[in-house]
Amino acid sequence: MSSILVVEDESIIRSALKRLLERHQYQVTEAESVTEASQHDLNQFDLIITDLRLPGAPGTDLIDMAKDVPVLIMTSYASMKSAVDAMKMGAVDYIAKPFDHEEMVRTVGRVVNERRQNRVQIDADTAENEEPNHDPYSTLGDLVGSCEAMQRLYKRIKRVAPADVTVLIHGESGTGKELAARAIHQYSPRHDKPMVSVNCAAIPESLIESELFGHEKGAFTGATAARQGLVEAAEGGSLFLDEIGELPMEAQARLLRVLQENEVRRVGSVHARTVDVRLIAATHRNLKQLVKESRFREDLYYRLQVIEVTLPPLRERGQDVIEIAEHLLTKHSRRLKMDTPIRLTKDVRKMLIKYDWPGNVRELENAVQRALILCDNGEIGLEELGLDQTDWHIPETLASSSPAAITQVAQPGPGNGESDDLSLEDYFQHFVMEHQDSMSETELAQKLGISRKCLWERRQRLGIPRPKKTGSSTSASL
Repeated sequence: MSSILVVEDESIIRSALKRLLERHQYQVTEAESVTEASQHDLNQFDLIITDLRLPGAPGTDLIDMAKDVPVLIMTSYASMKSAVDAMKMGAVDYIAKPFDHEEMVRTVGRVVNERRQNRVQIDADTAENEEPNHDPYSTLGDLVGSCEAMQRLYKRIKRVAPADVTVLIHGESGTGKELAARAIHQYSPRHDKPMVSVNCAAIPESLIESELFGHEKGAFTGATAARQGLVEAAEGGSLFLDEIGELPMEAQARLLRVLQENEVRRVGSVHARTVDVRLIAATHRNLKQLVKESRFREDLYYRLQVIEVTLPPLRERGQDVIEIAEHLLTKHSRRLKMDTPIRLTKDVRKMLIKYDWPGNVRELENAVQRALILCDNGEIGLEELGLDQTDWHIPETLASSSPAAITQVAQPGPGNGESDDLSLEDYFQHFVMEHQDSMSETELAQKLGISRKCLWERRQRLGIPRPKKTGSSTSASL
């Protein structure tokens, strides 16, 4: 529980502010003046809220006295000059009396969260800069790798896991964001409680709210019984929301309520239920850009980014690719009950490091499983690995659907010199972008000669979002 010192000489205002903050789960200490406030250990507080005009010394004197503790100035003498002066002296923010209750609570919440984030960040940076007194980690949970970037990641995870705050994981598709989330859960005080994982992009928009937050009987057609949502299922543990950038706006509003008030309201219910969950979110999208495009709530974004963790792409991890491949060989050989030891040839090891791995660890795992099944004599060669991009081809269903598009993609751009051969990835991206507004996902997949699941996975890897359906387009299709 965050601790706040309120310094105000008017007892009515002081008492009202104390009651307001205590209703929002803050621990409040009162003082009438700077002198009385200085009798406390100011470093024990997460925030100091002080009136500007106080008997004796002004409230701004507490800014230097409090050192690293943020000071929020409030005054009935609301003027731009006093606001600027207070901010120049180091006040974290400024609010005028009589203050709006919602504005006060919102400001206090933001300042306290920023302070908590800064403190954890400082601790994490300190830990990262300390000289290691042990051998480097080669694994953490199910994460594998010994490169410098992974060492920093392991230290960050072990530092933030015990702090019961929201974590936002960044990384390209296939880098292991869910594995990082599981490591955070495993090293947290909630490790003996469930971790519920949800892929926000894999659930239809019409069902996402019901899946996450549950529903009451009769809430919609087909709701024949009340159902608990995944948020409630994670009670006491961790909720991992993968690809949170795909969450519809309506669901974002409900999720914000969970984070702000620790409450969840089922679809069709008028009553809220208290929940205790830790949220871990992940995305390969730029959420800040989505906020600018009004496709992601700004208030939710700032609630999510208390602590941020970034996973490096496989192409930047050097020799880790060999270490991971060996680990996957052992794992899947055991799963497939293969008694003969399997090894990677010298040429394959070179290829593993040379290849840029656009699908990251997920692509490597698929390649290893394929090679295990196809290999002979206990050796995996280049042919079994199947990473030669010159062997990629365009399915006939796709090549025949839009000759003009093929010509357009194959044309060299300015300064590119000779025209390159058309790759499947190039054409896939062009075809989807050109036709996704007029075709359903099923029609796109059929034209491309792939499954809907494969279409979705390639969208994630190439960063091609599904178009948002507007109300007009929805009604037109009915």
